[in-house]
Amino acid sequence: MDFAFSAEQEEFRDTLRRFLEENSPSSEVRRLMETREGFDRGVWKQMAGELGLQGLHIPESYGGQGFGFLELGIVQEEMGRVLFCAPYLSTVCLAASAILNAGSEAQKQALLPSLASGETVATLALVEPGGDWEPGSIRLVAQSDGDGFRLNGCKTFVTDGHTADLIVVAARLEGTQGRDGITLLTLRSDAQGLSALPLDTLDLTRKQARLELRDVRAEALGEAGAAADALERTLDQGCVLLAAESAGGAARCLETAVAYAKHRVQFGRPIGSFQAIKHKCAEVLLEVESAKSAVYWASWVAEEKEEELAQAASVAKSLSSEGYLRAAAENVQIHGGIGVTWEADPQLYLKRAKTNEELLGNPGYHRARLVTALGV
Repeated sequence: MDFAFSAEQEEFRDTLRRFLEENSPSSEVRRLMETREGFDRGVWKQMAGELGLQGLHIPESYGGQGFGFLELGIVQEEMGRVLFCAPYLSTVCLAASAILNAGSEAQKQALLPSLASGETVATLALVEPGGDWEPGSIRLVAQSDGDGFRLNGCKTFVTDGHTADLIVVAARLEGTQGRDGITLLTLRSDAQGLSALPLDTLDLTRKQARLELRDVRAEALGEAGAAADALERTLDQGCVLLAAESAGGAARCLETAVAYAKHRVQFGRPIGSFQAIKHKCAEVLLEVESAKSAVYWASWVAEEKEEELAQAASVAKSLSSEGYLRAAAENVQIHGGIGVTWEADPQLYLKRAKTNEELLGNPGYHRARLVTALGV
């Protein structure tokens, strides 16, 4: 295992960072926060056309670039640094991965090229009211209807659910429970009986929605009733990539806090010279580096050693979530009162950190999952 990124990967990171800093300054983030869609479709298409980001880990045979999770992790880390507003996590990290993991060859050929080109925005709908991120908790029933299925129920906290063109829905066959009967299905946003309601959430930089399904017709993705493993793999991959985003956000919080501590003068000297501030920055540095190490290892595992993916994903997700929240909170503290004002950016990172902590399972959930996997 090589613990260092290659020269090509570092060059890719530099190119990506320049693109994101140019297209996602704080002013643009704040503008997009106030819109219903929450992202700029022109930039979304530019990402696909100039950088090929939407198809980064999609095989070339389906119109993608054919890279792996290390490169995808770099993208997520850099997007996390700037609070990039786009349906990248939902489309690329969740929906595209679900199709790759569960879809038939014909479905991959039909669905993936439009995702890779940026033409289609997609998402994964899993959580139900009162439910959690555990696949076994799915209650939505897929009722057989000829060569397809009918769905009646609700999904909530669906990232970019109201702007997605394609939705991958997790349901189960009638009369099943636990991991048995779990089925992934696809439907279009214009499907009859589907309604999407944007949710008012803490983090306005990442849009979420509630989906109401009333006798909506959907097509099974892959074999009906046999999607438990594919769904778990998709969620584990998503956890690794969300952890990368959190690591990037945490690193940016540390950089911002240190820069502010160097130029903010109090009692005739920069506040960074005070021991209490030094301790805060040093402790956050430890959190950030720990999160990065876990994320880089998990990204490698996702690409090279899939049998350890579930454990690696839980380690990375729990460490990065807590590290990001700590870094964001200390960034606010070091900035003082201005850190929580609407005009300042630290509060935006704190809200993203809190949302990321809960998305795809909080640290407590992942530690319990890890304990179970290890048989402790």
